[in-house]
Amino acid sequence: MPPRSGSTSALRSANLDRVVDRLRAVDELSQAEIARQTALAPATVSNIVRHLVAIGLVETTGTVGRRGSTVRISREAGLVAGFDFGHSHLQVALGDLAGRLVASSQCPLDNDHAYADGLALASTMLAELLDGLGEDAKRVHAAGVGLPAPISRDGRITAGSILPGWVGVTASEVASEEFGVPAVVDNDANLGALAEMRTDPRVTTLAYLKVSSGIGCGLVLDGRVYRGGLGTAGELGHITLDESGPLCRCGSRGCLEAYAGGSGLVEQLAGRLPDLTVHELVEIAAAGDAGARRLLEDAGRALGQGSAIVANLLSPERIVIGGDLACEIVVDGIRDGLRRHAVDGLRGGVDVSLSTLGDQASVVGALLIALDAVALPG
Repeated sequence: MPPRSGSTSALRSANLDRVVDRLRAVDELSQAEIARQTALAPATVSNIVRHLVAIGLVETTGTVGRRGSTVRISREAGLVAGFDFGHSHLQVALGDLAGRLVASSQCPLDNDHAYADGLALASTMLAELLDGLGEDAKRVHAAGVGLPAPISRDGRITAGSILPGWVGVTASEVASEEFGVPAVVDNDANLGALAEMRTDPRVTTLAYLKVSSGIGCGLVLDGRVYRGGLGTAGELGHITLDESGPLCRCGSRGCLEAYAGGSGLVEQLAGRLPDLTVHELVEIAAAGDAGARRLLEDAGRALGQGSAIVANLLSPERIVIGGDLACEIVVDGIRDGLRRHAVDGLRGGVDVSLSTLGDQASVVGALLIALDAVALPG
């Protein structure tokens, strides 16, 4: 039974969570720094740290409480698992209880797979990672799962143009059953936004654009991932740029994704390069292919229009570009679009940059949300 709200045990549990959250956000802190950053009394912090050391969740350098001693999440305290299901790949990772990446692997995945088959493959890959590290599956406390699809407040997949085999599935339930641990599920762009925020704690408002086969957008507002009242905020790929434009996979016309999504771009080169992938499109553009470069330049300008809408509405400090289409050609187009379409004060004020985590952003975010499901001993 959870502690009663307002009780001494509830206060102690809340204080313990605050200390652990700070240690997950900042790799290593002194007890004095923990006290300042959590606004807890030094004596309270000292008692919590002693308890966390005793249960093996944290470790210290030097003697606990002495000057120069620091505290960090123990790398031996256990593991969390992260899974990123993409349009054509599955990435699996293991992290420690601070959310630090320990190991990862990736393999191709057919986008129209049945959800049960995808989860079975994920289990196999997880077992291989654990075996390679010499770790026992019992050391995994929780799992985080990223999916390129809208996820409603009740955890169901509500649309499946990218992963049709998951439509109607309550993903957290089936993932928990498959992996045998509590599982948390979120949109992959939200996870990318969470991971990118973690790389620079000074940034509290950002948008993460995942530009791959489709277009996703994760939003961080005031330091927290924003999912909206219905759970599906950030569907930037389906804003309408031209209602007489090309048909989008969602059924509407002229969506941003119809102009800048990777699947649509490679289709335009199919006559000349029939087996071209989204990643290869970027490679040949960088190598000088005029047609591929023009497609990416046009996509960047369209994304710039969409980014200007985000900037005008939310005034983010940073817009981070990730996914298979993330490259300087696209980023240059986005910057140009912001100059053309954002209001005064935002045109040069919003930092636009490539993802620092690259293709691991969403799986690192999956590790971070898995931490939410880890039960901390009181």
